[in-house]
Amino acid sequence: MLAKDMVASFWMVVIFCAAVLTMISRSRAGKRIPAVNKVAGLDALDEAIGRATEMGRPVHYSPGIGDLQNAQTLASFSALTYVARQCARFDTNIIVTNRVPSVYPITEEIVRQAYAQEGKLDKYVVESVRFYSSEQFAYASACVGMMNRERPAANVLIGGFWAEALVIAEVGSQIGAIQISGTANTHQIPFFVAACDYCLIGEEIYAASAYLSKDPVLMGNLVAQDWAKMALTLVILVGALISTVSPKANWLATILNK
Repeated sequence: MLAKDMVASFWMVVIFCAAVLTMISRSRAGKRIPAVNKVAGLDALDEAIGRATEMGRPVHYSPGIGDLQNAQTLASFSALTYVARQCARFDTNIIVTNRVPSVYPITEEIVRQAYAQEGKLDKYVVESVRFYSSEQFAYASACVGMMNRERPAANVLIGGFWAEALVIAEVGSQIGAIQISGTANTHQIPFFVAACDYCLIGEEIYAASAYLSKDPVLMGNLVAQDWAKMALTLVILVGALISTVSPKANWLATILNK
């Protein structure tokens, strides 16, 4: 049996799960679901890759330093797939740097598959996907050295970043690269905002993953989560209004506490 104070929470979870499953089902069936607005930073990806192509300089992509248990790393893979395919399409060199050994073979396969899907597997260069070091600042130092030597025209940093974030982004700014960043680590977002041209803030990296991949599961989840946020925001506003107008009217709190 449910505890007396868990009934409302239980039904909220049931409704949310039903919304997620409904949206996933409709998305898989090709039926219409609410549109997902494109994040501004995603529009800049094509601009950054185009600039690198015109200048004959590479694109640097980092999935961050999180492991495979970090949702930010998984979200970054969708962005990497898109960037790698665009680079393959326009014959632009791409450099993917890795800090986590288990992430390295996955990024390597993503880039290889991107070239294969564009019919340019013969132009795929194994050395374009690199593993530098499992040590945080050794990885950051290696990225700094690579960027100063090879001077990428675009620097894409999407994933889990910690103290190395500003180190890499600052060098990217110094060499004049267009920088597109994104992380859900709130303590590093200010550094990315300050040093980069475009920044995906917090949950925007997950929205970007769904938008770029068009995966029905991700799209359905994203729409349902947005609905849940709007519903909870409405409940908060209604509760605040009731408490302001009639402090003794606590019927909403009573329902939610059941």
